[in-house]
Amino acid sequence: MRLLIVILACVLDVVPSGKAFLNQLQQRDSILIADQLEYGFALEGVKDGTQILLPDFSRASNDTLTLVRGWKVDTVKTDRRAGTRDLRAAIILAPFEEGEYQLPTLFAQRTEGGVVDTLEFEALKMSVTTIQIDTVTFVPHDIKGQIGYPLTFKELLPYLIGAVLLALLVLGIVVLVRRHKARLSGEGKSDDPPYVVALRKLDRYRGDKYWAPEKQKIFYSGVTDTLKEYIDRRFGVDAPEMTTAELFDAIKAEKDITPGMYASLKELFERADFVKFAKMVVPDSDNAAVLPLAVKFVTETYQSQLQGEEARENVL
Repeated sequence: MRLLIVILACVLDVVPSGKAFLNQLQQRDSILIADQLEYGFALEGVKDGTQILLPDFSRASNDTLTLVRGWKVDTVKTDRRAGTRDLRAAIILAPFEEGEYQLPTLFAQRTEGGVVDTLEFEALKMSVTTIQIDTVTFVPHDIKGQIGYPLTFKELLPYLIGAVLLALLVLGIVVLVRRHKARLSGEGKSDDPPYVVALRKLDRYRGDKYWAPEKQKIFYSGVTDTLKEYIDRRFGVDAPEMTTAELFDAIKAEKDITPGMYASLKELFERADFVKFAKMVVPDSDNAAVLPLAVKFVTETYQSQLQGEEARENVL
């Protein structure tokens, strides 16, 4: 057994102020090793403005009796009319050895109205025990793992329903997105000939609603992109990935494109570049000629393709 003694040296008047209190933070019928206990005192009717100075127990802590937490002062009750309050101050201790402990006497220095005195609270004793083990009948066992219980269908049902609903939602979103893209691109069935797809897309730009200066970029980009896709499928040229100069170098030798159509189409693409990249504004007279020229290019090259196929069939 060890004794923990704390001595507070003070030349002031010592005022007996009752007993200290000892509360277990773990509610048991006895104090076990490593249990934490709250040790402190209570003051009633402390006037407002009173100063309380508490001793330092940090140096008294050791391996046998450890100071877990220093002083904590709480206001239990306040009387505003009388200008007083009830205080409760405590530290937390933890014993780590079995035996009888003589706890230290608690002191507090009080300064009230210019008068300084020392309050003394009677020390308490505590008896610390350990869990008794019958070494004769005790048989050690291996540590068991966590018990796992099988899942039932009732427990899994909400998750299964949620997974099915989520899958249906994703599938619906995918279908709607694909339909929306197909509608915007103007594409019908995947086996439609290139000229049908191109003419269907070009038909979206009929009228003068895209001739306004702020919409001309959309107008020229839509028409030229449609023609590039058609050239890609009709002549096997990777037109969407080419610049205007590269594109017209690639189709320069195509026999199905007449010199006049080649020059007009090149002028259209160059004008579109100025609109898209240089913010050029084109007059309505030039805008009106764009769509007829694009439609003429598609129909002429398609007709030449049909004539070539018919000629080959006649030879066979």
